[in-house]
Parts: sequence; structure tokens; C-alpha cells
Amino acid sequence: MSDLERKTAGVPTLKRLPLYLRLLRQMKETGEEYASGAVVAKELGLDPIVVRKDLAITGAVGRPRLGFQMEEIITAIEKFLGWSNTSDAFLVGVGNLGTALLGYQGFEQHGMRIVAAFDADPKLIGQTIHGKTILDIKKLPSLAKRMHIQVGILTATASVAQGIADVMVEGGIRGIWNFTPAKLTVPEHVTLQREDLASSLAVLSHRLLITNLPK
Repeated sequence: MSDLERKTAGVPTLKRLPLYLRLLRQMKETGEEYASGAVVAKELGLDPIVVRKDLAITGAVGRPRLGFQMEEIITAIEKFLGWSNTSDAFLVGVGNLGTALLGYQGFEQHGMRIVAAFDADPKLIGQTIHGKTILDIKKLPSLAKRMHIQVGILTATASVAQGIADVMVEGGIRGIWNFTPAKLTVPEHVTLQREDLASSLAVLSHRLLITNLPK
């Protein structure tokens, strides 16, 4: 799979692939050796044509009347998403959300491991939360460079988010997962992914409202 082919995958496909991966892992655990696009589509309530196109972009090749060999398709999706090798990440901002993410065990299944957490609050620095000792954010740039950290998770308050992003960039971090509502400015070589929880809640609330309207 070339870098160009990987870049051509649209956002909807990238969001569906983890759903396929979760289902395929479950099927593998139950002893299934093969999975067809039609079966995956039926289980997830998706269009079979869409599923076949999504799986084809990973480079996996199915077998006639059998489908995809389970181990091969799982490996293909993991490799396509870059989840085949765990990437170490730093988290900054150990409030309620940051603490919750530190305790989430599922990240490693998706190719990421939080190896250190940082904060500027003297009351938090030095505490151990979910097995991680909270470090002073001043140490982040040098430590990120020494450990070759590529991913930073930003869960601080919006008012300090840009300053933290600057510190991450200074440390050589090239991918920032922004959980704050702040709109960040970063160099072109840095990839920025924003998780807007308020927007997601708005979509959910609107759909519930539409569903509950009188018919």
C-alpha cells in the first residue's frame, strides 16, 4: 500500500475501518477463519458495496466464496490505519477528561500508548494517576525530543491550549489530538485533529429531537 493510496482514503472510510476491525476481532475470537464483505455489511447495517470498497483500499485480497482470511484482513486494516505499531504519546492537562483518557485501556489496541502526562498545576505535579506520574509541562520539550514522541493529546483548558500546542511543537511533536474547543495554529508539518465534543452533542440532541417529534 503506497502513501498516495493511503492519502486518498476519505474520512468516512477512515471512520468505518475501526468498526470493521472491532467486528473482525470479535469474529476471530469466536473461531471464524474467513469474513466476507457481505457478512460484515449485514452485521453493521451497511451497504455491501461500500464495505467491499473500504476493505479493498487496504490492499487485502479476498478468496472466491470464502471472503477474506481473518488474520490477513485484520492485519491489512491495522497496517493501513497505522495501528500495527504502537505509537507513544504525551498527554497534557490532567483534569477530568485527561484523567479519564489516562485510564482508558483501549488505546493500545488502536496503536497508541500514553507514556507520560503533564500539567502546570503544582497540586497535580508529582501525583501518580493510573500508573503515570504527572510531570511539569516545562519538561515536555526536552523529554519529547529525547523519546522521539510524535503524538500529543491536549486536554487542558481552551485558554492555555495554544501555548501548550506551541510547547508540543517545540518538542518535535508532529500530531496533536486536540480535545479543547480552541482553534489552534500550528506549522504545516504538524497534523491537527480536533475532537469537538460540543458539536457531537449538538448532533445527538438534534437527532433525538427529530425522533421525538409527533408523527
